[in-house]
Amino acid sequence: MQAANRLYLGVLYAMAGIAGAMLVWLMISVVVSVTMRNLGMQPFAWLFTSSEYAILYMTMLGAPWLVRERGHVHIELVTAALPDGARRIVSRGVAITCVAVCAMLAWKGFELMLTNIERNDLDVRAYYFPKWILTAAFPISFGLMAIEFARFVFGAELMHSGEAGIHE
Repeated sequence: MQAANRLYLGVLYAMAGIAGAMLVWLMISVVVSVTMRNLGMQPFAWLFTSSEYAILYMTMLGAPWLVRERGHVHIELVTAALPDGARRIVSRGVAITCVAVCAMLAWKGFELMLTNIERNDLDVRAYYFPKWILTAAFPISFGLMAIEFARFVFGAELMHSGEAGIHE
């Protein structure tokens, strides 16, 4: 079980690392594109397209790690004002809702990916790119986010700390 947990964490952190690398790529591609335009040149078509793909993948690959680290934006004004027992109930209720939404989006993303494979859909811009490669990020990412939110439902740690404003 410990080996499976290490493997899972390795996948989660590798995805976050790839998302970070894509953020660096976005910076480079924007600088190159702007520089080329300022020099009177036409930027490469694949530069813009690869940036769009990077935005999608960066978001999807980094999201499960953000859930694990409680890095998503959430407002704790209400939960901070609640007594411990009520905060625990509200926090777990929010986490259950997040699990349900992520599981549904993972399922719908999987159906979309299968549809893209079945139809042999292509994203046609700078080059022909199979759409299923793009939509494969949905079931993977939302599935892992559902697992991470489930940790806040069944684990000892709560999603809401109740310490709003204390560490700012």
